[in-house]
Formats: sequence, structure tokens, C-alpha cells
Amino acid sequence: MGRHWQFYLLVLLPMLYILIFKYVPMFGVLIAFKDYNVVQGIWGSPWAGLKYFEQLFQAPFFWQYFRNTLVISLYGLLVNFPLPILLALALNEIRNGFFKKTVQMVTYAPYFISTVIIVSILIVNLSPNVGLVSNLFRLFGMEPIDFMGSASMFKTIYVFSDAWQFMGYNAIIYIAALSGVNPELYEAARVDGATRLQRMINIDIPSLVPVMSILLILSVGSTMSVGFEKIYLMQNPLNQNASEVISTYVYKVGLLNSDFSFSAAIGLFNSVVNFVLLVLVNLISKKVSSNSLW
Repeated sequence: MGRHWQFYLLVLLPMLYILIFKYVPMFGVLIAFKDYNVVQGIWGSPWAGLKYFEQLFQAPFFWQYFRNTLVISLYGLLVNFPLPILLALALNEIRNGFFKKTVQMVTYAPYFISTVIIVSILIVNLSPNVGLVSNLFRLFGMEPIDFMGSASMFKTIYVFSDAWQFMGYNAIIYIAALSGVNPELYEAARVDGATRLQRMINIDIPSLVPVMSILLILSVGSTMSVGFEKIYLMQNPLNQNASEVISTYVYKVGLLNSDFSFSAAIGLFNSVVNFVLLVLVNLISKKVSSNSLW
């Protein structure tokens, strides 16, 4: 440690961050088992046992919100997990440097757009009165559709707008992995007469499997943590049946109604589900591909 103290110093800051902002706040989980009162504090509030968990499982709309969260997460995983891989594979085959950099810049740029602006773009362009899509519908003699007011379309709009925003950014790690592939493998494949598709299947994709496995495990581990900000901004009374998820429910119950113990119970249940999914997928990945987080 004395010889390499600089490295330990570098590690110290992120470790302190994790300790202060990730582990210390876990103490607050206690309020899920107490009748929390702000005046009495966490220690002074009386114990309530599993009262709020029973209330949670008996809540009339909870399982609907749980299902919405699960469906949106899995839908997003099915769409947004393979798209960056396909983009990275396609960019890896492009030999025109200018075109390749242009595509990377265009697909990467939406990542830096604020969530508020993204939702504003969606609302304006999908408006049934002045939206670009509605004007195209009228141009072809069709009636405009209120996309943002349709509960059945909410999940698709949310997932594919996420794909547009994050696909380029998520592809970076795959592009980096492909750049580390030994060029001699491609040369040997060309000598053997392999086509581009065969090189992609036999060289590129196997090179990406370790990265794909780790990112898939991490993605499944956050299945129940659907982005609060975007969903909350996209919500309206017409699509609320499909758009209300656990994170927005916690906000409305915990902050707006000041029911802190009940909202903590919801959040703890959500975290436990994420943890169980993470462990299960990690075990499956370890057995199937020998790639895992631990």
C-alpha cells in the first residue's frame, strides 16, 4: 500500500461516494417497518411491523402498477438491448471514415438532450392538432390520432423514444470491444473466403458475448427501476392506466401524500425484486456462458 498509495487515493473518492450515498441511506429503510413521524424521527417512531407491506399487497391498484412497470421494462429490454449491438456491428463494417464518424455523432447526440426537451418534442410532434405526424396523416387523407392520450400506445412511444435517445450512447462500449479484436482473425477469415456476414457471426459476435452478458445482467437487475422523470412528464389522465408505474406511485404516495412509511415499503419491495432478478440472471449467465458479475 505504501508503494502504490496514489492508486489507493484514487480509489478512496469513489469508495467514499458509494459509502456515503449508497450505504448510509440504507438506514432509512427502517421507516418501512415503523409508523414514521417527522417530529419523533426514525428511532423515536413506533414500530409497525409488516403493516405497510400488508397494506401494499392489498392496495387495489398496486398489482396493476407492478405489471405496468414490468411490461415497460421488459419491452424496453427487448428493443433497446439488441439495437446498440446491431449499430456497433454495422459501424464496424463501414470503411468510409467520414460517414462512420457522422453516423456516430448523429446517433450519439440525442443522449445529451434533456429529458424535459425530449418529452416536449414528443408532445409537440404527436399532438393531434399541430403535430408533424398528424399533419402527415391529414396529407394522406387520414384522421389524426391522439398518440399521447392513448393508453395502448404509451409503452411503444416510451420505449422507442428511449431507443432513439440512448442507442448511440449505449453502442460505444460495443464499438470499443470490437476495436480490440485481433485484426489477424479478420485476415485469416478473408483468406479462408469468409463473407462479411460470416466474419460478423464467427468473429464479431463471439467477441461481444462477454460484454453483452455483463450488460444484460445489469439491465435485468434494474428491471423494476423504470425512469421516473420521463414517465411522469409523459403522463396525463388519458394514459394513466398504462403509464402509472411503481416509481411514480411512490412519488405521489410518499411526497405528495406524505405517507413516508408506505412509500418506503414500496421502494424496499421494488429493490428486493431487482436484487432477486439480478442474482437469478447472474446464475443463469454463469452456467450458460461462464460470464457473470461474481
